[in-house]
Amino acid sequence: ESYTVRKLSYGVGVERTFPIHSPSVAKLEVVKRGDVRRAKLNYLRERTGKSAKVRELREDQ
Repeated sequence: ESYTVRKLSYGVGVERTFPIHSPSVAKLEVVKRGDVRRAKLNYLRERTGKSAKVRELREDQ
């Protein structure tokens, strides 16, 4: 199991993939959960601005 984080650094998209049970990861905290219909969100890499946002998951569902 792993997770990928992505950010823009000097205008270039940078992705890092970390294993969940890595000794370098002290704590993993979920800040927000998104509501998506796909397992792979690779199409979001080319998008910018509001079109790159993911709907927030509502708690009552």
